[in-house]
Amino acid sequence: MKACIIDLDGTLVHTLGDFVASLNHMLIDLGLPEVDAHTVERAIGQGSGHLVGKVLAHQLALPEVLAAGTVLLTWTEDQRNALALERYQHHYGFNNGQHSAVYPGVVEGLQRLQQAGVPLACLTNKPVGFARDLLELKGLLGFFDHVFGGDSFERKKPDPLPVLLTCEALGTAPADTWMVGDSRNDAQAATGAGSPVVLVSYGYNHGEPVRELDARACVDRLDEIDPAWA
Repeated sequence: MKACIIDLDGTLVHTLGDFVASLNHMLIDLGLPEVDAHTVERAIGQGSGHLVGKVLAHQLALPEVLAAGTVLLTWTEDQRNALALERYQHHYGFNNGQHSAVYPGVVEGLQRLQQAGVPLACLTNKPVGFARDLLELKGLLGFFDHVFGGDSFERKKPDPLPVLLTCEALGTAPADTWMVGDSRNDAQAATGAGSPVVLVSYGYNHGEPVRELDARACVDRLDEIDPAWA
């Protein structure tokens, strides 16, 4: 392990509460019912646009919404998603880090990797500004040589491009750069780039069992990762 790329939401920080609060403020702005945490959790992982689009479609399909009617149903999908995303990002700026917590074992795991001399990068589909703010708020920013978000590159995970370009920034070959994440998006991106994958058991994987994914290892805490793994 010559370097390590680590996901953020569901891997380092339990951010479900931030998402739920921001989405519900967005839905209130749009005159729609609030969404439950279970629905939100299954939609996390492919960036803000995907999350907002999935939640908005789910709420617009509710029988009570269809029965009552809303002007949003007369808009195109692109029009209503654009408005919803603008409102979501507005509220997320206030909620970022306010309803979330660092997972047990994360600080110890990052310290272990850092002490072993392993360069670290955080790679998330969250907008990079929000990612840096969250890492700083939770006291984790100083562990990372680089932080990249869903708006840092032309494509997002599960496309391998972000992993490949993060390896380039770290100055290490993909085969020597481990990807640590919580979902199939991380696993697919890393595998496509040729990087070994370690998955955590506690994150957000669209409601699917993470242990069924192909990975080098699955851990219950970040500090179970051994820098000497090969």
